[in-house]
Amino acid sequence: MPGTAPSGPDGPDFAALFALSSCSQPGCEDCERWQLTPRTAVALWVAAQLTADAAYDDVDEHRNTPVSETDDWALYDQYPPITGRQGADWRRHAARAFDDVASGRWPRPRCRAEEMALRLLIERARDWWMDADAGLGVRPEELAALPAHAGDLDWQGALDALFADHDLLLLFDVELDVIEDPAALENRLPRMGDYRPAAWFTPLDAITARDPHRGFRR
Repeated sequence: MPGTAPSGPDGPDFAALFALSSCSQPGCEDCERWQLTPRTAVALWVAAQLTADAAYDDVDEHRNTPVSETDDWALYDQYPPITGRQGADWRRHAARAFDDVASGRWPRPRCRAEEMALRLLIERARDWWMDADAGLGVRPEELAALPAHAGDLDWQGALDALFADHDLLLLFDVELDVIEDPAALENRLPRMGDYRPAAWFTPLDAITARDPHRGFRR
C-alpha cells in the first residue's frame, strides 16, 4: 500500500497548472485530445514523491551492489537488466529523474532516465488506483477538491500522449542484449538512439535540457 504525500501547501497548485479545456464545442481539438487533468497530475506527483524516496533508499542501502546479488530492492530491480551493475552515483541521478519529470509541469521526458521514471510512475499510479485497498496515496478530501474530468486517471492515454515511442521496453527483452547500443543493427533498424546506461542522463535535445546545477533531494 502506498504511503500518503500531501498535495496541499507542500505540493503544486494542480488546478492552476493543469487547467481543463471543457468548452464542449464540437470539433474542439483542445477538448478532444488527451489532457493532463489535475487529478491525474496529483496522482503522478504523489507517485513521484514515494518512488523517488524508494530510489534514494536503494542508493543508501545498496550503494554499488549489482542488482543480481540481492533481492532486497525497493526499486532498481524493476529497471532494465543493462542497468543492474550501475553504481551509486548513477542510481542517485536516476532517483532525481522522478523529481524532475513530476516537478509540477508537463511531464514529458527530457532524457532516458526520465523516460524510465515516467513509465514507472504511470504504472504505479495505475496499479494503486486499481487496488481498492491502496488508493492513489492522495487523501480523499484533497482529490475531491480538484476539478473532475471524464479523462481523469486515463493511464493508457498518458502513455500514448507523453511518450514519443516505447523503445525503452525493448531493453527488457533478454534476447536483445545489444539493442541499447546505437552501433548495433538491432538498434539502427528501429532508430532507437543511445540507451546505454552512460547516456541515460544526456538531454534528448539542447532546448529542453534541465539546469545541470540543480540539486538532489538527498
